[in-house]
Amino acid sequence: MHRFAAFVLALAFTALAAGGAAQAQTITGTPGSPAATRTIDGKTLPPAPLPFGGVIKDNAYQSKPWWQPRVVPPKDAPNVLLIITDDCGFGAPSTFGGVIPTPALDRIANSGLRYTQFHSTALCSPTRAALITGRNHHAVGFGQVSEASTGYPGYDSVIEPDSATIGRILRDNGYATSWFGKDHNTPAYEASQAGPFTRWPIGLGFEYFYGFVGGDTSQWQPNLFRQTTPIYPYVGNPKWNLTTAMADDAIEHMKMLNEVDPSKRFFVKYAPGGTHAPHHAPPEWIEKFKGKFDMGWNKLREQIFANQKKLGVIPKDAELTPWPKDLLADWDTLTPDEKKLFTRQVEVYAAYLAYTDHEIGRVIQAVQDMGKLEDTLIIYISGDNGSSAEGNPNGTPNEVAQFNSVEVPVEAQLKYFYDVWGSDKTYNHMAVGWTWAFDTPYKWTKQVASHFGGTRQGMAISWPKVIKDKGGIRNQFHHVIDIVPTILEVAGIQAPETVDGIKQKPIEGVSLAYTFDKANAKEPSRHKTQYFEIFGNRGIYNDGWYANTTPISPPWKLGATPNPDVEHAYKWELYDLTKDWTQNRDVAAANPEKLKQMQALFMDEAKKYQVLPLDNSLAARMVTPRPSVTAGRNLFTYSGTLTGIPMGDAPSLIAASYTITAEVEVPQGGGEGILATQGGRFAGWGFYLMQGKPVFTWNLVDLERVRWEGKDALTPGKHTLTFDFKYDGLGFATLAFNDMSGLGRSGTGTLKVDGKVVASQKMERTIPVILQWDETFDIGSDTGTPVDDKDYQVPFAFTGKIKKLTVKIDRPKLTPADEKRLMEAQRNNKTSE
Repeated sequence: MHRFAAFVLALAFTALAAGGAAQAQTITGTPGSPAATRTIDGKTLPPAPLPFGGVIKDNAYQSKPWWQPRVVPPKDAPNVLLIITDDCGFGAPSTFGGVIPTPALDRIANSGLRYTQFHSTALCSPTRAALITGRNHHAVGFGQVSEASTGYPGYDSVIEPDSATIGRILRDNGYATSWFGKDHNTPAYEASQAGPFTRWPIGLGFEYFYGFVGGDTSQWQPNLFRQTTPIYPYVGNPKWNLTTAMADDAIEHMKMLNEVDPSKRFFVKYAPGGTHAPHHAPPEWIEKFKGKFDMGWNKLREQIFANQKKLGVIPKDAELTPWPKDLLADWDTLTPDEKKLFTRQVEVYAAYLAYTDHEIGRVIQAVQDMGKLEDTLIIYISGDNGSSAEGNPNGTPNEVAQFNSVEVPVEAQLKYFYDVWGSDKTYNHMAVGWTWAFDTPYKWTKQVASHFGGTRQGMAISWPKVIKDKGGIRNQFHHVIDIVPTILEVAGIQAPETVDGIKQKPIEGVSLAYTFDKANAKEPSRHKTQYFEIFGNRGIYNDGWYANTTPISPPWKLGATPNPDVEHAYKWELYDLTKDWTQNRDVAAANPEKLKQMQALFMDEAKKYQVLPLDNSLAARMVTPRPSVTAGRNLFTYSGTLTGIPMGDAPSLIAASYTITAEVEVPQGGGEGILATQGGRFAGWGFYLMQGKPVFTWNLVDLERVRWEGKDALTPGKHTLTFDFKYDGLGFATLAFNDMSGLGRSGTGTLKVDGKVVASQKMERTIPVILQWDETFDIGSDTGTPVDDKDYQVPFAFTGKIKKLTVKIDRPKLTPADEKRLMEAQRNNKTSE
């Protein structure tokens, strides 16, 4: 026997004898030949190269070449298409009783299995971090969205190297890995072109990325990347839409893989923006739903509830949770104008969901067209959390306004936005009444981790080669952390012990592959215990029992400052889910000892998975300092043109005084164009020349624009333009006292040309929390959307030269008197609570 062949056999025997969960290392083909492949045991990633098996003499004629075998997955490993949509309640898609048709999700459910007790974390980033790591969200730094990260291990939005993603594991085991659509697992302070890129999709084990990095984006003018390079395919193409373009790109990518190497297994993570706000759908899709929701949200709930029982996705004895009359109006009590507006909002939402599912269907069909559907594991998770309530009870034409606690009256929405709802002129979100209805039969919504309205997601799985119980229903309790171990089990790949020399945290999920067999359809769930926590709302599941807190502030009040005594301010509830499917009958009073046991179990899990310290703040976390490239800086200097700096790595002018100075050279014939801008159509500021005249514009969430303009055009030659703003409030400093009064205050702006004042006025209010997050800080040109459509259209590049542009920020500081006053107010608030 050739000595190398003997070595390979010995290697395989050793792996088998060790009793590992994965397939032993094996070589296929002639060892050392270009066609040889290798299946690894997967304990150590990347795998070490095998010893050279050829012969080396003094010259090539007496030597024998030898090639490292290519790493390939185990023989029976399937392709994997992992689909997760956004902000979709359990009762929205037709597959789980909704009235919005989702034929692609129906297709997967009818050819495979429906899961009725599958859970998210109740929020975007956390669910997605858990999905790709197989570990609890706090355990990998995502106790909240990345834009609200804080300096604690469970909340810093950093997936550490000890928690390799499913992309990294599969890539090193020979899969082609790709990620399309929403990221939201890159720290917001690492999203600039300066990197680092280790926590972008391509740094997390995904070889190809086409999508957006943040939590949401316009589908008409998205902040879009291929790999780490921004791209702008929508420029000059007004009908372009990311929902379709993303499907096109995924199909083209899979087609390329199939034609270049038909034997290559693929792992595709497909994460469209739908149906997170803004709800953007083409007009022809919106037209399909005209009049479909005239019955109102109360009757819609009843209809969905009846459909769910008919489908068998809830038990016959399940109870519909009561409508929250103390929070939301009954449909029949609304005015005709309110009904007109709200039905328009939901028609657009329904169009967006149906449109998103349609494009997903094209991706699934592409897999079939390649002849690979039979051996592809398709996991389709409907929503990364429950339906979103971030639109307030009246909805909003601009979600950025809502995050700044600005509510747009119904009459204003009807007058200015009704006819363009769902177009690029809106960043729209529907009224909360619809949100609650789409979470039928459960209570509460996205952000509320304590109740199933926030966490229970419809999921369907198909794998025609293996799953034969077509259209089967599975009622086992499972969680998003169970997807990674499921994929690893069906692929015959074990979770690695070390990656890049770093010992790995154990996978915390439980594979649900046991449910694929019809014989196990009614087997008890193997996922016995699961904690939940987001923004202070928390719950704990244990073998059929569920204990949870009662929310003390509705999630649509994004600027609220709830009682900071997170441990004691919340009432607890208790449910026996074996008798109460919908978490409707609180039995805490009758079972005090059981409740105490469950509360203690929650704290045990919280300590184990980095949930502490508990924190129920939201707005304060959005503006907390982070270790970005701007941290600790108050002076920024630029020259020439530089675009695409994301909000997390750009200087922030919110709640501060500042001075922006541009040293420019105006060409003969006059100058025009952007000097600097941040944000866009739905909130931001711009400093530019219009027909030669200097202009500074603040766009206050698309409801008001405050404008400073010089009356004279600049002459050709060198000029110094300055915009100086003096803020009247105490800024972020008051947040240390759980006080929001320092935000959104007035200030006075002064525009100067060569030291001479050309415009000055007071701005009565300022943006308190956040600018349009899917836009960037640009110098010399504008990407995305303009801050004022009446003045210019992008890119509006500056026709002269920017020699130097500086941004100097002066953040307010508290005096001893300020601190004394705020401390006294804090004491009074605690006394009143």
